[in-house]
Amino acid sequence: MKYLLWLLKAAIFFTLFAFALNNQQDATVHFFFGTQWRAPLVLVVLTAFSAGLAVGVLGMVPRWWRHRAAARRAQAIAASAAPSALATAAAATSTPPAPPPPPDLPSVHGI
Repeated sequence: MKYLLWLLKAAIFFTLFAFALNNQQDATVHFFFGTQWRAPLVLVVLTAFSAGLAVGVLGMVPRWWRHRAAARRAQAIAASAAPSALATAAAATSTPPAPPPPPDLPSVHGI
């Protein structure tokens, strides 16, 4: 499995490397107000990918903060409920254990 993963990584690397070698021509990106940027096409694609990644991460930050706050609240509630849970566990140890469940029937495979 480890060798298969390394083979997959190598295939992805060589594919991207071949893409970079095949796209060395200059590309012009036109911005507003007559400004432009000339760079190899592979850099333009890499910059566009990086900008999209940054916008996506920044769009997810508020949701991550809300989930972290909810997790902290849940941990605080669980920590405050822990002493009462210990008392309940102590009371539960005085009762006899439940009998084991009946054995399952063998499953039938095929048609």
